[in-house]
Amino acid sequence: MKRSKLLGAAALLLAFAACAPKTVVEGTLKDAPESSAVVVKKYCVDHYEVLDTVRTDASGKFVYKAKVEKGNPQFLDMYYKDYRIACLLLELGDNVKVTSDTLGAYSVSGSDACRQLQKIQADYVRFMMDFGTVTNLAAIGHDVNRNLSQMYLDYYRDRLTFVMQNSHSLNVVPVLFQYVDVNFPVFSQTTDAIVFRSIADSLKTVYPESEYVKLLEKEAQSRQSYMDFDNKLRNAQEVAFPDIELPGMDSKVQKLSEMDAKVVMVYFWATTAEQNMFNVDTLLPAYEKYHSRGFDIFGVSLDVDKTAWATVVRNQKLPWVNVCDTRGVASPYVGLWGLVDLPTAFFIVDGEIDTQAHVARPADIEPYLAKTLK
Repeated sequence: MKRSKLLGAAALLLAFAACAPKTVVEGTLKDAPESSAVVVKKYCVDHYEVLDTVRTDASGKFVYKAKVEKGNPQFLDMYYKDYRIACLLLELGDNVKVTSDTLGAYSVSGSDACRQLQKIQADYVRFMMDFGTVTNLAAIGHDVNRNLSQMYLDYYRDRLTFVMQNSHSLNVVPVLFQYVDVNFPVFSQTTDAIVFRSIADSLKTVYPESEYVKLLEKEAQSRQSYMDFDNKLRNAQEVAFPDIELPGMDSKVQKLSEMDAKVVMVYFWATTAEQNMFNVDTLLPAYEKYHSRGFDIFGVSLDVDKTAWATVVRNQKLPWVNVCDTRGVASPYVGLWGLVDLPTAFFIVDGEIDTQAHVARPADIEPYLAKTLK
């Protein structure tokens, strides 16, 4: 009896599996040799992940069964050699048909989302080609800067309209992460942080478990931080140096502009063994000798591990102001202060950066302080 019940349960499971929705892409690659390789890649916003390779039959047909979970649609691109032959947004249960030639011209049916994505990519390719043509004219001496600016603004405004009108479609994700070139996002305005946050909130109501929505939320938070930082800079009182505002050991925010010593050493560092020794061998003796004469230190750690930083500060009993920016090299202060290496120190004397402070070696610090604080 028990055996028959087990067999019956197994049969039910098999039947359920057979009836479970599947996500299938049926493709035709025109004029391709038999057994041509079609590479399937997953779009992960900042990179691609190769998932599989399928082969065409004698008539150029191929079938790919995608692994898509409910509530977590996937962006998949298909390639033949160096040519992208399809861009797809697949949901659980989709049965999509793709027809492409070997140079990447394709049509898709069976999914409105895939057709919309095809148009998105076609518009982007067209913009990039037109923009590249005008850029090449500029390179050979034509005055086309105004044309370039207008082309970009027209495309940006068109994409912004699309995003706001399709705020519940995952197809807005690749649009929000388009680039004009590697250093120039289409959505490059500081206030685009508001757009990213709005779209992330809208998509979360439809796809709360989507990995793409989670990535979008992360980007929205990062952009919001930059926008808040930019607003603080714009609204801050004028000082002769970029102000720094970060949490200290007790999580209380410390501001560089509130330091009132005659000489303030702004010290950017990280908790490497070499820099830890610099704290003990050089900075502590200098601080103990000159603090009473008007010397102070504003130590800015760029450690992403806040616990490791706090442990070093506590164990070494560093008495000056210590703050930590866990954004590391992504910190906006890296650009504002022009950092290219760690450690790096600047000296603020009577409220202004001393551009003549030639302190290139640890041994130069005490002579500099003796001269400045005499």
